[in-house]
Amino acid sequence: LPMAVDAAKKLEADGKKVRVVSMPCWELFAEQSAEYKESVLPKDVTARVAVEAATSFGWERYIGQSGKFVGIDDFGASAPADILYEKFGITVDAVVAAAKAQM
Repeated sequence: LPMAVDAAKKLEADGKKVRVVSMPCWELFAEQSAEYKESVLPKDVTARVAVEAATSFGWERYIGQSGKFVGIDDFGASAPADILYEKFGITVDAVVAAAKAQM
């Protein structure tokens, strides 16, 4: 979450309107009312980026066809998180670039 917040700050500094949504549990989100889900992820907002230190599997439900994913679609890497994030491109700059690519 801190990486997404830092990316949002950079985008806001460039005059972009952004929001950060934390979704720690897809199942709980799915159980919410349609009105709540629409208030969190409005259908008319299609510029979406998911950030996950894991697979992109399943995120298409929330980022849509045009959304971008910043994360790891690999398994078995082991190292301190900061090294893995840099190696796999999970960085604030990558999140900013993914967002700008859709704006």
